[in-house]
Amino acid sequence: MPVRDAELRVNADLVIPRAEITAVTSRSGGPGGQNVNKVETRVQLRFDLAASTSLSEEQRARVRERLATRIGKDGVLRVVSQRERTQAGNRAAAEERLVELLRAALARPRKRRATRVPAAARRARQLRKRRRAEVKRRRARPGTEE
Repeated sequence: MPVRDAELRVNADLVIPRAEITAVTSRSGGPGGQNVNKVETRVQLRFDLAASTSLSEEQRARVRERLATRIGKDGVLRVVSQRERTQAGNRAAAEERLVELLRAALARPRKRRATRVPAAARRARQLRKRRRAEVKRRRARPGTEE
């Protein structure tokens, strides 16, 4: 079995020590053959945001805001994996998902650059409106024109 690093690298600014992540195992549904009712292959990772020393206050607030649906009232972020047949596979999948979630939550949105509507698009819109108005005008009863 490969040796695991002592920490998870989220991005260039954030590295989380594995000691801050708690793994809880339980029996999993789905594939598993003879072992499905005996072996605890489902893995739930718990990352306590409030107790984490690796997150700054700004990062903590950003994660809380963006991942609010995944964080419990106790302030713990939970990620579950039960797709793989082995506990090690599920643990790796859950850690990968945790890193992806944190990376996405911490990404700063780009500033929107204001752009103008192209002149050709404006002319085409006006032409469509004129044609539509003409169609409606032709539909009207004779003698009701202004």
